[in-house]
Amino acid sequence: MNILSIETSCDDTGVAVLRAQGSERPRFEILSNVLSSQTEIHEQYGGVYPMAAQREHEKNLPAAIARALKEAGKVKIEYVVVTNGPGLSPCLWTGVNVAKETANKLGVPLVPANHVEGHVLVSLFSHGRKLELSDGIFPAVALIVSGGHTQLIVVRGLRDYEILGETRDDAAGECFDKTARILGLGYPGGPAIAKAAESYKGPETDLPRPMLHSPDYDFSFSGLKTAVLYHHREQPDKVLASPDYVPQMAYSIQEAICEVLVAKTKRAAEEFGAASIVLGGGVAANQRLRERMEKIGIPLLVAPPELCTDNAVMIGIAGYLTILSGNIEQEVTADPNLRIV
Repeated sequence: MNILSIETSCDDTGVAVLRAQGSERPRFEILSNVLSSQTEIHEQYGGVYPMAAQREHEKNLPAAIARALKEAGKVKIEYVVVTNGPGLSPCLWTGVNVAKETANKLGVPLVPANHVEGHVLVSLFSHGRKLELSDGIFPAVALIVSGGHTQLIVVRGLRDYEILGETRDDAAGECFDKTARILGLGYPGGPAIAKAAESYKGPETDLPRPMLHSPDYDFSFSGLKTAVLYHHREQPDKVLASPDYVPQMAYSIQEAICEVLVAKTKRAAEEFGAASIVLGGGVAANQRLRERMEKIGIPLLVAPPELCTDNAVMIGIAGYLTILSGNIEQEVTADPNLRIV
């Protein structure tokens, strides 16, 4: 089965063509994977500006679809899959509307896909051009962490999920973005902070670890952002101008976020007897987070960096499982607050 998939939940325009087969043990071959980044567009805002993102999706999608189909070769598309949530409403609707037009032109069904489920699923498979499900990975505890999402999810099998906890305010990626802006670093904040921190070897700045010891599995990163803001405001100009200030703060922010994420994931994995830990979402590309997750001692399943950020490959995988379930919605609409369960 050949699937054309479209992802426009935020600021990346993704289109892919996958060859999918199997039911109990699905397998996928990536025939094409096209991604148009809008990073330069949103740098001036220090974050994603929804209406600008919508305009870029409208401009990028026709060319991205044409390129994905051309790179896939002469294959017969049997389904079109599109992200219908969660995400930014203007961006989601742009993808849904273009996907409807494309499905009508091709004369094939349109299938919705959950963005968060896509992040979970793409990390479950061994990677390369051909994606296969690994053995002995369930039950798994998945940490999905990005600019819009920070969730801990028990994955008992394909499409068998239970949300353990999620962010009460700022997601981890959002905290990276906002603290990077305070420090005068670029957007997106996660890579900018990681780059600033990579060569720092000195002591940490004392920053809070919000909800680190709370008995639940929820997260909160707004307090960390506020602590960085106040610390920055209190420093004299000579400290702010010193060569170590930004690297030290970047390192300290990264360590604070990673410590909370790792500690809660470790506790959840132990409580639920996880055979593996799944790490997904844009922040999963952070090398320091990966290193600390690997030290938990439970097999870590994480996609390569290009499949951690938003992409259409993960949407095609999620859509295929929906196709297998036979539960395809007749009318696909965007749902910015769509839940995985």
